[in-house]
Amino acid sequence: MNRKVDVTHTVVPDAYLLKDTGLERRVQRVFEMVESGATFVIRDLAAEFHLSPAYLQRLFKHETGVCLGVWLSEQRLQRAAYLLSNSYLSVKEITHTVGYEHTSSFARAFERRFQKPPARFRKQTEGNCSNDKTERTQAA
Repeated sequence: MNRKVDVTHTVVPDAYLLKDTGLERRVQRVFEMVESGATFVIRDLAAEFHLSPAYLQRLFKHETGVCLGVWLSEQRLQRAAYLLSNSYLSVKEITHTVGYEHTSSFARAFERRFQKPPARFRKQTEGNCSNDKTERTQAA
């Protein structure tokens, strides 16, 4: 039984909202791989399943109702927001940790999503940052 996820908001649902035991096993595996914290691009995910990138995108959209590229971008930006709030990593380090090549493109995408640049986001959430430096060592 195929179940579609209703995505009527501009915000893409988190992975746990999209997960459904009725999802095709390859789509379920995409969720698991991305949730592991590793950074993936569509081409790498498709290669993992011996599929073309276009077919994987169609399959993901068919199963979830959400575009794979949009979902991956949202996962990266959510991870970046978490790191900005809960680590001492620099914006440049976070940029690379979440899979962006250039800080400028990351900053534009982040500001589009959260309506504020990464530095201001961090400053406004700075009370959430603990003294534990484990995030820095995990990302290194």
